Amino acid sequence: MADAAAARGTGMLRTAMGPDVNHALANPHVLEITVNPDGRLWLDHAIQGRVDTGVCLAHADVERIIRLVASQAGRATGAAHPIVSAELPGAGERFEGVLPPVVREPCFSIRRPAGRVIPIADYVANGALAPAQATLLRDAVRARRNIVVAGGASSGKTTLANALLHEMRDLGQRVLLLEDTRELVCEAADCVALRTQPGHITLTDLLRSTLRLRPDRIVVGEVRGGEALALIKAWNTGHPGGVATLHANSATAALARLEQLIQEAAPAVDRRLIAEAVDLVVFVGRTDTRRRVETLLAVRGLGSDGGYATAPLGADGAVPNHSGGAVTS
Repeated sequence: MADAAAARGTGMLRTAMGPDVNHALANPHVLEITVNPDGRLWLDHAIQGRVDTGVCLAHADVERIIRLVASQAGRATGAAHPIVSAELPGAGERFEGVLPPVVREPCFSIRRPAGRVIPIADYVANGALAPAQATLLRDAVRARRNIVVAGGASSGKTTLANALLHEMRDLGQRVLLLEDTRELVCEAADCVALRTQPGHITLTDLLRSTLRLRPDRIVVGEVRGGEALALIKAWNTGHPGGVATLHANSATAALARLEQLIQEAAPAVDRRLIAEAVDLVVFVGRTDTRRRVETLLAVRGLGSDGGYATAPLGADGAVPNHSGGAVTS
């Protein structure tokens, strides 16, 4: 009976969404679907960027969608509960809906989990990554360098992280994925995916547990708090070859952002920990029409002034190696 009721609720929700939203949900290239308070439907494509579909949904239809999602998730709605955060039934798309009085008219955003992984070769074909950069990224993955993928909101950080995971699939190593929301896709045969539980299990908790699960590579979906300290320590204790994403405005700002996040867990930041753990920062930029990899920044320890010694990757054709050498491309 419960399964039948859930199926009916899911059917009602899909019907309420209409053909345009459902078509976008079925498109593997669409990363995010948003409906603004004016009813206009926008899509975020993996490579092409943000697109105005020209479709406009009625306010009543948008509100009905939000209330149906809340009902499916067992959440209350109304003036006292105008924000609905949930996962859609089925594929688990991340849904965020907002109702008046917080907003003039109802609006929502749907973030799709990765469907088809976009390999590095496709980035090159679409002009989002230079061929030399692609070679360096592949070399960095094979050489087990720790990579931080940075960028703004919806810049494509997770999509690029999945492209890097794609490069790990045939390396015969055990990969552990840690995230709040299911977005990472790992095709490696030996892979364990762990997920936080709001109010109970944090990313820091997962990182501590991960060290007892025999990881070869530790990958974190998004670093946004004090778990940054646990991640840097894990990468520094015999677990190279990891990937993590975080919000930052540039490649150099990503290192400062790591410091800020570590300060949420420790009063002082030892830059040597970051400089020893992070080998490469990849910054993904976004314009109105497209996303592209803008910067590959090598981290080569600390300089004489105590700051990070960095260089744009590709300037000397090598991936940094903290053990003393370099891996040439």
